[in-house]
Amino acid sequence: MNHLNRAVKEATGKPTTVHIAERIIGEAKALLHHTSWSTAEIAYSLGFEYPTYFNNFFKKHTGTTPLAFRKAT
Repeated sequence: MNHLNRAVKEATGKPTTVHIAERIIGEAKALLHHTSWSTAEIAYSLGFEYPTYFNNFFKKHTGTTPLAFRKAT
């Protein structure tokens, strides 16, 4: 583990990967709620190479699909 990762985990109790995932999920939720962009457009805007990767990432971290989240909000 490098120094930055160790320092972040020590200071916050969470590894950097968790902070990054939380930020991406927050941005994805905001885009799903406040735009009419397709999930593919959101995926690409967040740096995912394929929309499927975004869908899987979103479901892993939220327990729901991006479309189900959008319909619920």
